[in-house]
Amino acid sequence: MVVKSKRQKKADEQLAAFGAEIVEDIAAVRPPKLRVPSRSTSNIFYDKKNRYFVLGDKHGIRSAANVKQVKKIAQTLCVADFCKELIDTSKFATLREMYYTAEGWDAGSFNDQGESDVIVEDLESMFGVKREDLGLVPEEDGAAVYGQLVVKEGDAIIDATKAGRGGYTIPPTIDDVELTKCKAKRVIAIETMGMYHRFVQEQAWKTFDALIVGLKGQAARATRRFLKRAHDDLDLPVYIFTDGDPFGFHIGMVIISGSAKLAYINHELAVPDAKYIGVTASDIVNYKLPTDKLRELDIARLKQLQKDPRYNTKFWQDEIKKMLEIGKKAEQQAFSKYGLDYVVKEYLPAKLKENE
Repeated sequence: MVVKSKRQKKADEQLAAFGAEIVEDIAAVRPPKLRVPSRSTSNIFYDKKNRYFVLGDKHGIRSAANVKQVKKIAQTLCVADFCKELIDTSKFATLREMYYTAEGWDAGSFNDQGESDVIVEDLESMFGVKREDLGLVPEEDGAAVYGQLVVKEGDAIIDATKAGRGGYTIPPTIDDVELTKCKAKRVIAIETMGMYHRFVQEQAWKTFDALIVGLKGQAARATRRFLKRAHDDLDLPVYIFTDGDPFGFHIGMVIISGSAKLAYINHELAVPDAKYIGVTASDIVNYKLPTDKLRELDIARLKQLQKDPRYNTKFWQDEIKKMLEIGKKAEQQAFSKYGLDYVVKEYLPAKLKENE
């Protein structure tokens, strides 16, 4: 007997209801129609109350009566059927595997994976579930977490301090993982894996009673979901430490306020109360860090951030303005100028004191 999680049950029910509607239309000799939430920029809004992007009420209608839309509707039904089978058999497939599986569908294959990924996003927004709940997972490896956390993954009990030097790897199916025991008092999310390993080596997880999370650059959805659960389920404050450049700022802000692309699911991923602790333009000046000159691309990106509603606070506006004024950016590793352990022994204590 297949045991489904609450999330899988919800997805399964949505898929079954979706199929039933299609069958009903066909039985009544009506062209099936799909109502798909619009994910265009004109239907994406920044919710000031919740502090993340959300979708508006606009929807698009795809009708089998329109010859140009028939193939896309057929592909959507095939993806839905594929997901239903995954859930019913308690299996998972990567997005890449689904793309290649589609080569054998009567409805025809996709031109590229980007096309099949969009269909998955359609289903997510239509049903209000995540792709992981539909049995679909990404290709990329998960980020890592190190600290006093014990999880139950299937029948396995895993201690994040004993899962090897790299820590516990966050799986795409993080919602199916039980966070059974946690002694940490905070979470520190770090952009680069190099700095993550420095924090682990210097035992920052022990010194600061923290779960140290290596983001591997822009955080994957599973990583963001883990941070959300750590904040909501474990009641832990979340701190974000990235490179001091516009793209590091963006990595932090996506964790805090979500992204426009995933406006339909930001309520599951965003951590609005998370705090950015650096590297800031002020840090570059105050700590006299080694720097690189801002590229034209960096300058253009910073000017974009100035107009982004997520950055409409005094802190962010001041830091962006200062970075443009000094014309410099700095990496996390720049603190090594003062010694390998400086960032943990000097910088981090000061930043936590300032923010707590």
